Amino acid sequence: MKAKANIVIIGGGIVGTSLAYHLACLGIKDIVVLEKDYLAAGSTGRCGAGVRQQWGLKMNCILAKESIAEFEKLSEMIPTDYDLEFKQKGYMMLAYDRNMANQYKKNVQLQRTLGIEVDYLSPLEAKAIVPHLNTEGMVGATFCGKDGHLNPFTTTLTYAIGAKRLGAEIYKGTEVLDMKLEKGKVSKVITNKGEIDTGLVINAAGPFSKNIAKMAGVDIPVYSERHQILVTQPIKQIQDPMVISLKHGFYCQQTPHGSFIMGFGDPNELKGTDTTSTWNFLEEMAEKVLPVLPPLKNLKVVRQWAGSYNMTPDAQPILGNSEDVENFYMAVGFSGHGFMIAPAVAKAISETIVGKKPTVDISMLRLKRFEAGNLIKEPSVV
Repeated sequence: MKAKANIVIIGGGIVGTSLAYHLACLGIKDIVVLEKDYLAAGSTGRCGAGVRQQWGLKMNCILAKESIAEFEKLSEMIPTDYDLEFKQKGYMMLAYDRNMANQYKKNVQLQRTLGIEVDYLSPLEAKAIVPHLNTEGMVGATFCGKDGHLNPFTTTLTYAIGAKRLGAEIYKGTEVLDMKLEKGKVSKVITNKGEIDTGLVINAAGPFSKNIAKMAGVDIPVYSERHQILVTQPIKQIQDPMVISLKHGFYCQQTPHGSFIMGFGDPNELKGTDTTSTWNFLEEMAEKVLPVLPPLKNLKVVRQWAGSYNMTPDAQPILGNSEDVENFYMAVGFSGHGFMIAPAVAKAISETIVGKKPTVDISMLRLKRFEAGNLIKEPSVV
């Protein structure tokens, strides 16, 4: 392992690898990525891997739009033998009351002003897209055909390959144990395989980001929360879009292989990094999804697992450098939507580091917003 690097990125998921790639694209040399396990071993490899532009905040819409645009051309940007399995068959978000419908209509107005191709649908129009959808109680839905789903492993590996081709080095099985600070800056990263002198550190450690920040003397208001997912047996294609119901709190997608992947948000989920899945999840998942998508009752569940969301008080990420340790940057606290905005976030942070005006202004997501009480609320989170 090299003893010195211009930039050390901690975390080998979609955020860390895309950061390495975008920094390298901007001409930065001597980039090192440290991953304590294997690439995509943390939140990335355990996520639902859906990507959507349908958000209620302008910034989230733009970050997602820019990211999807990059996913669309990623195979050309970084040619590899990996199949990204990018399926752009849309997201459908269901509304069950007037308040939700009105919020979705506002979202659609905003999204259209940003060039996002999205429509507000009647229940009948929604059923035309998803014929097995039970529309009882529905008052409407939104649909964006360019939203979709990717393979989180091959996508992460593709960014890693791209970064390495441009000179970045990635060390797997390398755990960060501590950091040394000099004159208010991180000067050294200490790992289980040696020490690296560095001029800048980026914390992209997902569920382990709070501990990493402590090593730099920075306190960040994040916590980890378990979220569970299941996969069914594959069947012929019957559902193109990802279906989301905020009322029921679930998302459900049929993959290119024919399996259904689904999960739901549970406010009572276990806090911490325990990723043990539970029988209760299986039962509750069935109770939530089957009334809306009845034909799924005949499917066998072949696998279920759990991952960690890295949560913040406003469910929005913390991006940019610390006020107290200026060469310690953060790309953490994505609260369950890191995969879908990682490319745009990585590009914006990279541009900021090299002194360029960022493609997307992410300044409102800096750590100091919590001290000022400027929490940012997104109305469309599962």
